[in-house]
Amino acid sequence: MLKFDVLTLFPEMINQACSHSIIARGIESGVISINTVNPRDFTKDKHKKVDDTPFGGGAGMVLMCQPYFDAFDSIKKNENTETIILSPQGKLFNQSIAKDLSKKAQIILICGHYEGFDERIKDYTRAREISIGDYVLTGGELPALCIIDAVSRNLNGFLGKIESANNDSFSDGLLEHPQYTKPREYMNLCVPDVLLNGNHKDIAKWRRKKQFEITQKKRPDLLEKFIKNCKNKEDLKLLNEVINKQEY
Repeated sequence: MLKFDVLTLFPEMINQACSHSIIARGIESGVISINTVNPRDFTKDKHKKVDDTPFGGGAGMVLMCQPYFDAFDSIKKNENTETIILSPQGKLFNQSIAKDLSKKAQIILICGHYEGFDERIKDYTRAREISIGDYVLTGGELPALCIIDAVSRNLNGFLGKIESANNDSFSDGLLEHPQYTKPREYMNLCVPDVLLNGNHKDIAKWRRKKQFEITQKKRPDLLEKFIKNCKNKEDLKLLNEVINKQEY
């Protein structure tokens, strides 16, 4: 079981979101667990204050050391624990990081709010800073949920079949191939014939080629990285066909 401990001033945001769909089933089946810890419960201020004005002046309020230190210390940790602070200054989150984190036994996610953290919170927790994108949110709860979802998908038993995660976009550095379901034809739009002929070798080849085409069109930066590391002869042959198409 992978345990997520989330330090948040708004535990209801985490608990509510995790009580639905696949995440809820993952909790019920014992693949993951979610525990929320509210730093406000640890403040020694009679008004439950967790923030104060910044030294040196400036706008906004800064989260204080004491409530976060004590909240963090209240969590029982093990040897395979990773602590993460959600921050726009952090390393950009991606599928590779999600896979690495799925090998942990425990992940502590520290959600910020207001103007940000007292820097000593980062120092004390020795947390890794992670960002989910080059933009600023009002708090770390949504990024924390993104990480919980993305990491959990890589765990055996979470999706039913781990192959579902292995075929996702970014799982091998590429975008996913197109998907179709019934009916075969709708409003004159048809499913490609190759998916209907029952030849699994042809289907696999078509899907792989479509991965290259879609990635080339939508994320050429990803395809460039893939090509640099590609040693598979069949992949290189298909890549050559895709790259040489005039439409690209």
